[in-house]
Parts: sequence; structure tokens; C-alpha cells
Amino acid sequence: MARIFAYIAHTGVVVDDSAVELVAAARKVDAASPTAVVTGCGSELDDVCESLRLSFREIWKVAHEALAYPNAELVRQALVKIIPHDAIVLLPHNHFGIDLAPGLAVKLNAAYAPDVLDIEGLDARQLKLVRQEFGGQVSAHIRCDISAGAVITIRPGAFKPVADAAGSGQVVDKSSEVGELTARRRYLETIVAESGDVDISKQDVLVSIGRGIQDKENVAIAQELADAMGAALCCSRPVVDAKWLEKSRQVGTSGKTVKPKVYLACGISGAFQHLAGIKGNPYLIAINKNPKAPIFQVADVGIVDDLLEFLPELTAKIRETRCAAAR
Repeated sequence: MARIFAYIAHTGVVVDDSAVELVAAARKVDAASPTAVVTGCGSELDDVCESLRLSFREIWKVAHEALAYPNAELVRQALVKIIPHDAIVLLPHNHFGIDLAPGLAVKLNAAYAPDVLDIEGLDARQLKLVRQEFGGQVSAHIRCDISAGAVITIRPGAFKPVADAAGSGQVVDKSSEVGELTARRRYLETIVAESGDVDISKQDVLVSIGRGIQDKENVAIAQELADAMGAALCCSRPVVDAKWLEKSRQVGTSGKTVKPKVYLACGISGAFQHLAGIKGNPYLIAINKNPKAPIFQVADVGIVDDLLEFLPELTAKIRETRCAAAR
């Protein structure tokens, strides 16, 4: 079996939640832990590598001043110089992964499979991968030839983190093998979006609504449920586009990243652009009248019902239970 590498994203010394998901995806191919690859510069990179020692048996560190900000053009050059050409490389399917992966596959002359939901190891030459087509309405099962390696991006939230740890991993410094890195684009600045009246990124419990809420007047039904649960109300992009809630309430790649303990998705189909904004492996409950909605594939609990009928009943039951407990 080809050696498996996982590119680990991080912000400063904080490792992205996708790291443990990539381990889980790699275990679907090979029981052995993948090799982590971390890029950056400064002492914070050493801290990142140290934090990964329990999850990976080997961590390849690539320190370079040009990699202080994760420019996909530069990271691609670095990875091509150190990763074997018959390897399997796993990356998160987010903005950065989408930017990095296609060109990396070309440079490595490897197969490319984006936005993968599931993996089945067939043999040393092939993998069966599951993707979604037509906005998540169809699950596509494809065979991927890995005889010359592969670059695969993993949908956030599709693979549950594995519970066991690999042990005390070894950090291997690959910085000297990278050499000079040049790019035709450069990092300017990061502009952080302003918080609204409620900062959904700091909430433990979120009630999130999507297109299934149907009308602006129905948003109040979800708000009543959120109030009863002691939760904050958030949404997917169609709700913001319809101007039913403000932009600061949007979860997803074009909205905010949240890390709640409980996430109640109401009338949300489960497009990867939305799921990519949900981190930390929360307890995810999905309510949707379409039994084939993609959200059910990643939900811990799935409820098939009409939102406008189910939510008021749930709100009433929660209030009843709280009143009984307060007596």
C-alpha cells in the first residue's frame, strides 16, 4: 500500500479540527497512522508539531519564512519536493485545500478526487470513493487508480475522529529539502468580519435554519425554539441571501466558523460549504422533510418531518420539561 500523508492546517499554534478527520479517513485505507506534513515558520511551528505527536507516528516539519502565511502556490512547491510520487495525500476540502490540491495532483502526476465523503480500500492499486453530485442529490461511487499516487480532499465532518492515539510521534525536519520558494501572488492582510449582536462562534448550543424554513415569518418559530433551549439562532447562506437574518449569523465557508457542543440543523440540506463551517465534532441533530438530504449522512440524529409542524411541538415539550424540572 502507498504511503499516506495528511496535510495539517493550523492558525498560529492552533491545529485545525480537520487533522483528526484526516486520520480517520486515512485509517479507511490503511490501519497505520498517516504521516503528518506541517508547513510554516517560527517557534509556533514546533509547538504545532509537538501537539500532533499523539495522533501521528511521524510528523514532517517544513519551516520556511515564505510559508509564514499558507500560500497554496508556495506550499505546493514545497510538497512536490518532499512527498514521494506514488503517495496518497489527504487534505481538507476547504478554501485552502481546493486551491492546493488540483495543482499538487498535476505536479505529482497523481489521481485527483475532491470532496470525498467515504473511502473503501479495494487493493494496492484502487480505492472506492464516495462523492456527491447534483447538489448532494446523488451519491457517486467511483474507483480511483492509486498506482501512481492520489491527492484526495476530504469533506469536513464526513469522517468521525478516531478515538485511539498513535503514541509518541517522531518529528522529522524536512526544511532543508525544500530550497527556494517563489510565488506570483503574495499575502496582503486578513480582514476579520465584524461580530453582530450575537457572536455565534462562541456559543455552545446553536439552532441553525436553512431554506426549509420557507418564509421570513417562520424564522420566529426557530427563534422560539432557540430561546427555549438557551441557544443562539444561526443559518445557512440562503437565509442571509433572502435577508431573513444578518450576515453575522451565517455558518459556512462564506460565513462564520462555529464550534458548538450541540448543533440543531433545521431545513438545511448539508452542502459542504455549510458543513465546512462546523468544527469540533458537535452533537449534530438534523431535521429535514427530505429523507435523502445529505445532512443525514453526517448527523448523529436524523429526524424526517415538516419543520413548521415539528419545531413548535419540540419547543412546547422543552418548555414543559423545564417547568417540571423547576418545580
